Amino acid sequence: MHIVFFAHPTFLRHQSMPRFAQMLVEGMQARGHQVELWSPAAHLVRLPAPAFLKKWFGYIDQYAIFPATIRRRLKAWAPNTLFVFTDHALGPWVPLIGQRPHVIHCHDFLAQFAALNKIPESVTGWTGKQYQAYIRRGYIRGQNFISVSKRTQHDLHQFLSVRPHRSEVVYNGFNQIVEVLDPTQARARLGEHTGLDLELGYLLHVGGNQWYKNRRGVIELYNAWRSLGQISLPLLLIGTAPDAALQQTHGQSPYASDIHLLTGVEDQLVRWAYSGATVLVFPSLAEGFGWPIAEAMAAGCPVITTQEAPMTEVGATAAFYISRRPATDEAADWATAGAQVIQQVIELASPARQTVVAAGLVNACRFETTKALNRIEEIYQEIIQSFEAA
Repeated sequence: MHIVFFAHPTFLRHQSMPRFAQMLVEGMQARGHQVELWSPAAHLVRLPAPAFLKKWFGYIDQYAIFPATIRRRLKAWAPNTLFVFTDHALGPWVPLIGQRPHVIHCHDFLAQFAALNKIPESVTGWTGKQYQAYIRRGYIRGQNFISVSKRTQHDLHQFLSVRPHRSEVVYNGFNQIVEVLDPTQARARLGEHTGLDLELGYLLHVGGNQWYKNRRGVIELYNAWRSLGQISLPLLLIGTAPDAALQQTHGQSPYASDIHLLTGVEDQLVRWAYSGATVLVFPSLAEGFGWPIAEAMAAGCPVITTQEAPMTEVGATAAFYISRRPATDEAADWATAGAQVIQQVIELASPARQTVVAAGLVNACRFETTKALNRIEEIYQEIIQSFEAA
């Protein structure tokens, strides 16, 4: 096959989307397909200017200059070339492809719902709403879609006005190395790099400041668990630098000295963190997939997460579940109930913990990169065959 992948520009400094795109590119190249990666170049955005102007310069690079480049390049590619949009947020470029064979990968529609005032926890301004509508007008013209979870597929269908030619679910494949490391050694190595005493274990969360990651809820769970007074383990929150709200929640905790907000952590350290953790606490309010659940299990770490899709899709029967944090005064009761689950996992005797870890490892096999790429390749080929038969 001839495949052209569309990806976000590197100047946006995204992390997960470039990794996903690179996984697709390298995977299809390894399978013998002719591949190109198209993304907007930094023209105006590289000029010296205030931050607010650079943002608008970036939009011009993406939605004014790059479309002209696409139209010019399209002339050189055969009619049966498959055009792959690695994220539905690249929707504005979809109409440029016209009736050529294509497929759109979908990750989550949280920004789309927020722009329609359907998520109380996330408020979108007027310009943000216009931008999300612009994206939506593009991807709804697509005909073939691959979603990373059944929940994402369900959300996609709410936005489509007509039934697509094809809508498939392919769970994510690991886009970086995840392996089981000796917990004692992992704690020692992580401790050396952070200066923390992690010998007895720790609670772990991995994620950014997005509203749905519920980092505040992680600290609330930790506070409630520590108040049980049975054991003291530190909490590590690995991710982007904390925002003001998280800093305030952290500062108000009576156990603040044991809560460590780690930023700029390299991938290898994250792998050590997973393997050395006593438990991953991942009480997300929503997700498109929920990478840390699969990564933690693949590293031999028990997982506590929210009992809602897609977290339940990823965790299956191998995770421990708590309810979704309520947006009311009932949050304290939620934290108390969640603390009991944390204590349950921490108190697991060695044989029982080994059983949990083994179940997680088996579950994580569902997300092997080769399996995901094999299924994606099949779908790509079937789309091309359908186009050629038409």
